[in-house]
Amino acid sequence: MEVVLVLHNIRSCYNVGAILRSAEGFGVSSVILSGYTPRPHDKNLLPHLREKLDKEIHKTALGAEDMLKTEVAEDLQALLSDLKSQNYQIVGLENNIKQDVCQINDPGLRKKLGQKIVLILGEEVNGIPEELYDLIDLFVEIPMKGQKESFNVSVAAGIALYAIMNV
Repeated sequence: MEVVLVLHNIRSCYNVGAILRSAEGFGVSSVILSGYTPRPHDKNLLPHLREKLDKEIHKTALGAEDMLKTEVAEDLQALLSDLKSQNYQIVGLENNIKQDVCQINDPGLRKKLGQKIVLILGEEVNGIPEELYDLIDLFVEIPMKGQKESFNVSVAAGIALYAIMNV
């Protein structure tokens, strides 16, 4: 299975770093950074800002930021459409939405997943923007047992990657 990971509008450098570390550990083929997600080694930033962000990302990525193939998507909708035309299945990790959602621990998940997957993670509080919903083939969620409604996005990324790559 090939997994491409999209980090869209993730605010925290520490979350980005932790997600990159998990992605590298699970063998994700590439990571797409879009929206206002902090980017490692961002040449568009002034040197002192780039150094600050790189230091924060590195604190949790511990070098994974340099091991992964990453790219920046200026137009995420166009990129997702292009990936769909290359037979990638677009999967959104989301919770508390009105669309049909498959539980990440559903024994039937394997039958619903293709061999080429794009997994989208959205902003820490608001999730994936609704304007991307029409491009998403399958929504998955992590069932919660406690009183909280969701996990931290970096924790959720690790859970989802483990589940998807080991079904």
